[in-house]
Amino acid sequence: MTSPSLRRSGFAVAGTFALLAAASFPAAAQPPGFSKMDLTKPAASGQDAKLRPHATPNTVTPGDKIPVDKVKLPRGFKAEIWSQGHPGARTMVEGAKGTIFMGTRLIGRVYAITNKDGKRETKVLLQGLTQPNGLAFKDGALYVLAINRVLRYDNIEDKLDNPGQPVELTDKFNLPDTIHHNWKYAAFGPDGKLYIQVGANCNVCEINNGTHGQIRRYNPDGTGMEIVARGVRNTVGFDWHPVTGELWFTDNGRDWAGNAGPEDELNRVAKGQEGAFYGFPYCHANGVPDPDVRIPNACRGVVLPAALTGPHSAGLGIRFYTGDMFPARYKNVAFIARRGSWNREQKFGYDVVIARTSGGKARLSPFLTGLLDEGKNEFHGRPTYVHQMKDGSLLVSDEQNGATYRISYQGRTAKKK
Repeated sequence: MTSPSLRRSGFAVAGTFALLAAASFPAAAQPPGFSKMDLTKPAASGQDAKLRPHATPNTVTPGDKIPVDKVKLPRGFKAEIWSQGHPGARTMVEGAKGTIFMGTRLIGRVYAITNKDGKRETKVLLQGLTQPNGLAFKDGALYVLAINRVLRYDNIEDKLDNPGQPVELTDKFNLPDTIHHNWKYAAFGPDGKLYIQVGANCNVCEINNGTHGQIRRYNPDGTGMEIVARGVRNTVGFDWHPVTGELWFTDNGRDWAGNAGPEDELNRVAKGQEGAFYGFPYCHANGVPDPDVRIPNACRGVVLPAALTGPHSAGLGIRFYTGDMFPARYKNVAFIARRGSWNREQKFGYDVVIARTSGGKARLSPFLTGLLDEGKNEFHGRPTYVHQMKDGSLLVSDEQNGATYRISYQGRTAKKK
């Protein structure tokens, strides 16, 4: 399915970053009104010069400084530190033998977390990679995606002390080498295909819709590429509904347009809508035309979100709960880690919310809070990913503190936080 907005925009390549990929991804001629603006700094009419980034340290937080005591959960739930000492903690994927592999962004590492002699051990498995946020596991192999590189480490859980040389699949997947919003997220779907995010190569600009702003899927060997969703600015988390099998994904909206948004999104790829257009860069949130990249009828033909996830909330990892530890009301509910505002003046997010889905829409409510002090406008942690363990507990990675929290259900007798 190709939307009217996609047909109107053509396959325009914007900016130097996109041109780097031109050899691999040919673009059509630029249409009238083509814009090369890359609004990474507050300079254009729709941008707010008062905003400033909120830095996140990629350093080890001492165990007694990890703010698990600030975490608040619904009655009966408990949070405890599960692992620590892995700065930049983001994506998590579990191996067949129970190893938790963890990706990072700027720090360039992949960690392996194991149980050894009754104690949890964290080791640096790989390092020196470019933003290896994308991890997936299948048939004993760990797939590592670092921007455009795709590496496969076979029988990895038997070689944690010496992973050896990977099988290089980069040329087969043919991903663009642009860095901006291309720290990958990847996961194997119910169909056995490897789904991969290819983000926008700018804050907001006209992109080559044949190259950027997509969710793709491939056969595990890199063949058979298909585009599942277009007009997606930056998704760093997606999952499949356990009942419908439909793909749901978070999407981070553009920056520098003010404190109010446009709000970030939770989207659904409905059956029969694969390849549909989700709006970027022309239309945001529930039908907000972009103030800088303007076209007539900007939101016509756009698939609007199933829910808005808040202004600059930075929703990342999403996981539908299928375990038996939590009460039945959490079954098939999506847990979403919101990393929190990158540069919003009044900070927002820094939590985990749940999304109850029905009829293609979703309703959000709080689950894990306490890491944001709204009165002082200070945050103490940045949740970035959620992973369901085999016992039904949840792990939540905290990029700010280089730690993970284990969330378990203790029953009604547990002390309320």
